[in-house]
Amino acid sequence: MANQNRAEITRDTPLRLADAVKIAFPMGGMTIAGLRRERDRNRLVIEKIAGKEFTTLAHIERMRELCREEARAPDFSLSPPAETRAEKSPTEQPGSSETTVGISAQAALQMRLRSRNES
Repeated sequence: MANQNRAEITRDTPLRLADAVKIAFPMGGMTIAGLRRERDRNRLVIEKIAGKEFTTLAHIERMRELCREEARAPDFSLSPPAETRAEKSPTEQPGSSETTVGISAQAALQMRLRSRNES
């Protein structure tokens, strides 16, 4: 990179990993070792020429796309699913020590507490 101006560097210019890190991650956060880890995970294409490793800005852009996490739905909710609410519980004997398949533990506990409050 010593002989090239940054204006001459295109998306497909082969860059040594040290130079690629400086250009693609100017604020830091990525290292040469990090790029090699992404290479080992098959997310970054690296060309080895004369024992030296090169990559391009286009390959780094593709790596970043592969590394992005998809937005996920929440793993939990404060309200139980509609089919497990106590009102629609399939249990026949409130307060039974055995819960019926399909009833949540919370719904079973609510039923037990209701039966104790009623008696």
